[in-house]
Amino acid sequence: MIIDGHVHVDSLRNSGNQADPKKLMNALNQCGLAGAVILSQHPTLHEMNGVCTSAADRLNNLTSWTQDQETLYPFFFINPLDEDAPEQVKNALKAGVDGFKVICNTHYPGDSRAMKIYQLIADAHKPILFHSGILWDGRVSAHFNRPAEFECLLDIKGLRFILAHVSWPWVDECIAVYGKFANTHAHRADFDVEMFIDITPGTPAIYREEVLTKLMRVDYDLSDHVIFGTDSHAYDYNTRWTSEWIDRDTEIYKRLGISKDIQDRLFGLNLLRCLGKRPQSIKRTIPYSGE
Repeated sequence: MIIDGHVHVDSLRNSGNQADPKKLMNALNQCGLAGAVILSQHPTLHEMNGVCTSAADRLNNLTSWTQDQETLYPFFFINPLDEDAPEQVKNALKAGVDGFKVICNTHYPGDSRAMKIYQLIADAHKPILFHSGILWDGRVSAHFNRPAEFECLLDIKGLRFILAHVSWPWVDECIAVYGKFANTHAHRADFDVEMFIDITPGTPAIYREEVLTKLMRVDYDLSDHVIFGTDSHAYDYNTRWTSEWIDRDTEIYKRLGISKDIQDRLFGLNLLRCLGKRPQSIKRTIPYSGE
């Protein structure tokens, strides 16, 4: 089973188009995919176009894309610094979202106002997908999205979170942060935060084998915590792009000797576990320093 863990409702090129979930499912099926995570309109995207879309409108638009589709999983895109962010979380949960998306393009992840929102989401047992790495937003924002800045999430009890794009170009730093979270189990008996890494490009094709080799070969047992995605758009899903990335990744996994069982986890089952759609029990490996 392959699931695209990173599909945007719209882009600057096609914002505002009417939802067509059946067309999207047909496109996904053409690529051999069973479903996708659907990310709602960006809280600030339409302001860049001179149009301001309310949280309520964005939520309604999101649900119109995922209603009556069991394998389209809605994620509400939220700005945790909005004054009404707690209310937005409440309304999104009531609407049945499966998770939340956050981009820190004007603040650091550890902003105290944002931390309160993360905890609300964690208390509801929903995951957060964070952008991490360089951000193509036309602004000076990379410093907010370095993976080490997400260490603050160590203190959000019960959180499941995903760092998108393997934090490109800071892949090594992203892996190191994952190691930090995994090692924290050795220091805190009650620690229950779980980090996942989204391998959505991000990475240019020329770097892909290097990146996947690091993820699969590092001694942190990442096979249960890597999620596949494409960064495509729901309205005009790019089947060629998706098929190319699936084929490329599959060939790399074959060269690395990655088993079919682990590939199934990487392409879909890890995402379902992150969403709470399949059992949570895994064999945890705690990395230690030299003794």
